[in-house]
Amino acid sequence: MTVTARAARIKLILFDVDGVLTDGKILVHGDGTESKVFDIKDGTGIVWARRAGLTVGLLSARSSTATEQRASQLGITLIRQGVANKLDAYNEMRTGLGLTDEQVAYMGDDVLDLPVLSRAGLSAAPADAVEDVRSRVDWVSGANGGDGAARELVEVVLRAQGRWTAMLEEHVGEAARK
Repeated sequence: MTVTARAARIKLILFDVDGVLTDGKILVHGDGTESKVFDIKDGTGIVWARRAGLTVGLLSARSSTATEQRASQLGITLIRQGVANKLDAYNEMRTGLGLTDEQVAYMGDDVLDLPVLSRAGLSAAPADAVEDVRSRVDWVSGANGGDGAARELVEVVLRAQGRWTAMLEEHVGEAARK
């Protein structure tokens, strides 16, 4: 089945955080707090996905206040952090929404993501994901994690579902009205 056919069925897009929505680097401060850098293009793509009626969620093995803050900024309420078994958390999220595997896209970057990537209807990875992930997914972004990879996946899904042109027209029309 083609990536476009897989993407056309998606209702939920799940993202790993570290290495997908960030470059995977974590700045740990002397007081124990941490900082991460998130890309605005990824955030815009997530907002567009939500406006188009898709559910967006985050699935991370690590717990982070920075991730909670970014999710809140983007209106993401489906978040599982600090999970020892990503596949169990994925199944819980998916079944809680009444979805099948085929209706879920998941983007991950490392070996811990492989169990979920093998189940998702559309599996994806950033360009800088480890080779064992890139070689096993349906689609690899041209962008690295934390540098627009999530945005590219959103575009793939919205284009496959015939929603991308309307999204563009909304912005082109807004510019023309000014």
